[in-house]
Amino acid sequence: MKIVVLDGFTLNPGDNPWAGVETQGEFTVYDRTPADKIVERCAGADIVLTNKTPLTAETLAQLPDLKFISVLATGFNVVDVAEARKRNIPVSNVPIYGTDSVAQFVFAILLELCHNVALHDKLVKAGDWTAIEDFCFWKTPLMELSGKTMGIVGFGRIGRRTGALAAAFGMKVIAHDLYQGDAPDFDSFEWVEMDELFKRSDVVSLHCPLTADNEGFVNATLLNRMKPSSFLINTSRGPLVNETDLAAALDAGTLAGAGLDVVSAEPIKADNPMLKAKNCLITPHIAWATLEARQRLMQTTVENVSGFIDGSPINVVN
Repeated sequence: MKIVVLDGFTLNPGDNPWAGVETQGEFTVYDRTPADKIVERCAGADIVLTNKTPLTAETLAQLPDLKFISVLATGFNVVDVAEARKRNIPVSNVPIYGTDSVAQFVFAILLELCHNVALHDKLVKAGDWTAIEDFCFWKTPLMELSGKTMGIVGFGRIGRRTGALAAAFGMKVIAHDLYQGDAPDFDSFEWVEMDELFKRSDVVSLHCPLTADNEGFVNATLLNRMKPSSFLINTSRGPLVNETDLAAALDAGTLAGAGLDVVSAEPIKADNPMLKAKNCLITPHIAWATLEARQRLMQTTVENVSGFIDGSPINVVN
């Protein structure tokens, strides 16, 4: 089997070896693959692994030897799965690997919004604490989470884990999901409609997949329902948010702040309105990227490849 990895750098920048995959065939890994090199690099490959490098219908039509695609992520919209199905090419993903890491990162963002730890550290080191007469000072409002309401849009594995952490902080959790499962076992939980969630929440956290129906759904209409003291956090998919509307809402004080680990186009463009919006934290799509999560992702990828080679593919999404 000829195995090609199109964009392996983010999964293994040097600390997460490909050993379990490379022993299963003739193996080639590219750190990154530009669009004009995809077909050339995949030529003759039986198995292709991709994270964010797109495999469109046009591309698949030029790869007659391709037999299996393994996506190095949970989201698989980079592959035209319908076209792959027509060509009898199974596509697998990695459904569970970053649940704890992403939920933890939500609270890394949230606690920074609540306390501005980095800002106060910077001010202390700049001499501001030395120069005052009082034993303490703070330059921004400080917020306690206990008793506040966390609204979660998308209550799958990551949403539920985020809700459990919120409950541990003493927060009430409300959630909206098109496919409601069993209610969680922590107290103070409630299913609500979308409008009510944005209206009641002190913190809104997005954990839903991107679809044609929900692109840009976080828009001026929903943002205007939020409390002026509330926060929006997005660790899911950037295009869920209308960034022009969010920047305008932050600048107008419709909400107190936002934390974004994802944006509409990545890497972020220099003209993205969020770069200049007030009270907006932006991180470079790293909620998933703890070593522990990447090791789990790699192990499942090994199992995806070996499962296909053995004739029993797993985690197939098409």
